[in-house]
Amino acid sequence: ILGAPGCARSPKENGFDWVLMRLLAGLPVSREDVTGFGVGGLLMEIVTRPQPRSEPPAAHERRIAAVILAAGRSTRMGGPNKLLETIGGRPLVRIAVDEALASRARPVIVVTGHQRDRVEAALKGLSVKLVHNPSFADGLSTSVKAGLAAVPEDVDGAIVCLGDMPQVNTALIDKLIGAFDPERGALVVVPVFDGKRGNPVVWSRRFFAELAALEGDVGARHLIGRYPEAVTEVPVTDTAALIDVDTPEALQKVKAELEG
Repeated sequence: ILGAPGCARSPKENGFDWVLMRLLAGLPVSREDVTGFGVGGLLMEIVTRPQPRSEPPAAHERRIAAVILAAGRSTRMGGPNKLLETIGGRPLVRIAVDEALASRARPVIVVTGHQRDRVEAALKGLSVKLVHNPSFADGLSTSVKAGLAAVPEDVDGAIVCLGDMPQVNTALIDKLIGAFDPERGALVVVPVFDGKRGNPVVWSRRFFAELAALEGDVGARHLIGRYPEAVTEVPVTDTAALIDVDTPEALQKVKAELEG
């Protein structure tokens, strides 16, 4: 019989694991061994506990910003800026921003880059915070950094949206924000359709530093895989969270669906 404190339930390696591994290998575990394990603590830090130890804010006090990435060069479109292509008379980027503005997310931050002036003109009159990413040609990660850097300090997290996903609506954004619950370990919220994870994703502020360390034309999928204990999957009933407009064919398909 091996008795252990509550740390044995942690998803991270801890003192219980160190003792159990030795016992399974047939190695003796002395009092001195266990005492030595305790230098600095028997449990590695995990993101689901507040750092530093403090009371988390009440649910109604939590604030989530929306960061909309709209800086890309649309290289797969063969020329046109896909964010300025229209569906129902509105540019794709405006559709994404309109849906975010109608949601619980505040503030709404739009990261621009390629054809900045034209993208900003498409958003004229909307109550958004515009952030220009001069390094947009270096990849998606630079826009994530620029957007998160603009999130106010008193905001608890951000839902990162892609400007080329016009089927992501207010209801989906609010559903994901509603599932964000640090007290229950829901620090990253991901929509899932038919077993596939999609976008947008809600990130707790605790991950902002690691998101800012991303490099190149990559998103944060590997971070989601690194912290499974912090991830909450939200089932969705359609493919909106999986479909982005990258090609002329994809645009025509989405346009046909939305315009009926």
